[in-house]
Order: sequence, then structure tokens, then C-alpha cells
Amino acid sequence: MSVYTEGTGETTLVFMSGGGTCSPILDFKSLYSLLSDEYQIAVVEKFGYGFSDIVDRNRDIDVILEDTRAALTAAGLTAPYVLCPHSMSGLEALYWAQKYPDEVTAIIGLDMAVPQYYDSMPINHSLLKAASRAASIGVTRFIPGLSDSDAIKYGTLSDKEKEIYKAVFYSRTATITMINETESVKENAKKVELAGVPQLPMLLFISNGQGGTGFDEETWREIPIEYISQVKDGKYIELDCPHYVHDYEYKTISESMIAFLKGNNITR
Repeated sequence: MSVYTEGTGETTLVFMSGGGTCSPILDFKSLYSLLSDEYQIAVVEKFGYGFSDIVDRNRDIDVILEDTRAALTAAGLTAPYVLCPHSMSGLEALYWAQKYPDEVTAIIGLDMAVPQYYDSMPINHSLLKAASRAASIGVTRFIPGLSDSDAIKYGTLSDKEKEIYKAVFYSRTATITMINETESVKENAKKVELAGVPQLPMLLFISNGQGGTGFDEETWREIPIEYISQVKDGKYIELDCPHYVHDYEYKTISESMIAFLKGNNITR
């Protein structure tokens, strides 16, 4: 597994990508580059993502979490961490805080998923497998603009980084690992839901639901707001931007993250 690090701060922020994000390292760059002067940054690329190996294996949330913990240890990083998950990785972050509470000092959700989203979210298995097949035979290379992610269009990537992103996209789109992960997500969400709501400092950035969530704005916002209301030290910030919030509102998010961490005495 690939783990990217930069910065030398005492507090480690672990960025965890959403499902299907081909290049987590570059996807989060616009945000973490504003934080690395004060914090140790770690971007975990799960199996099947970015520069990590593609594997055809079980994607139960326990397996995913242990993969992440082992990768961070191998990279020389030690808990506790501040977890910064996007989208589907919200499940892993919540489960981490439930299972190993001493390893997680806070969760900062970048439009992260909470278990209740998956109660009504349909999973089109046939479409997923068709997308995987199309990617494996190179069809995605012939669809204009398909590789132009929000990170490319709205972030602060250099021209060279944009080219790297596109190259990674063509080799890490709808991988078998991603497909297995998506097919396991409802069971994983149920496991997290049954374990209860972890109590720790938690800040949720919530988008307007546009950009591929499959939900209308009202529903997309209501679900995490209800969830965070059960967290004693929880708060949320609504953003008027699509799902990949860190590619649009990176300045606002970075400033709010710093204020939140200092306000909760997690950093000085």
C-alpha cells in the first residue's frame, strides 16, 4: 500500500479517500498543502487506489481498517491520529474510533459518509462490473474529459501533477478492489451502525449533495446533521459546493480545521 507523507508537525492528519477516487494523493493535495506547515500529513491509498497494488480480496471493513493501520505503521507513523475521511471512508474512520478509541483523537469529515446513507442507497452491481470491464480494456481513454476530475478542474495542481493524475486515472478506475469494496459497503455500514456513535471531537463539512452522491440536497444534508447531533463534541459546517469539498473550498476548510483542532486542545 502507498502512503504519502509531508510536514513535520506533532499531530498527524490522516487523509482517507472516497470510494473510487483514483489518485487520493493528488485529490487531497489542494487541502493538505495548506496544512503541512503545522501538521504531519499522511495520505493513505488503499489497495486498488493510486500507487497501491490492485488485489482481489475481501473488503470487509475489519480488513480495510487493518490494512490502513499496518500501512501507517510501515510508513513510520504512530497513533493517535486525526482522521480526515472523504465519502465512503467515513465508515472506516467511525469504525476505527469505535474499535481503537485510543488511536483517534478527532474525526474531520470531508463530506464523509455515515452509515444511514446506505440504508436507501442502491448499488448497481451490473453497472459497476461494466465500468470495470471498460476500464480494463482501455475504453476510458477514448472518452473526452473523463479524466478531468474536480481536483484537476478546481484544485491547485500543477500541470505536471494534472498529467500524473490522468495517467493514474486510466490504470486505477473501477479496479476489482474498488468493486469488491462497493459490493461490501452495505454490510460494512450496518456493522458501523450497530457499534453506535463514537464520542470524540468531530467536525463534519457537508456539501450540497451535487457531484455524484445520488441524493437531493435536503436529504444529503439532513442525514449527517442528525448523526452529528448525537456527538457531544461534534459540530458541522455546510458548504455550497459539490461532494469533493476539498477540491473547491480548500481554503475555508483548512482554516476551519485549524481552528477546530486548536479549539479542542488537540494542537496548540
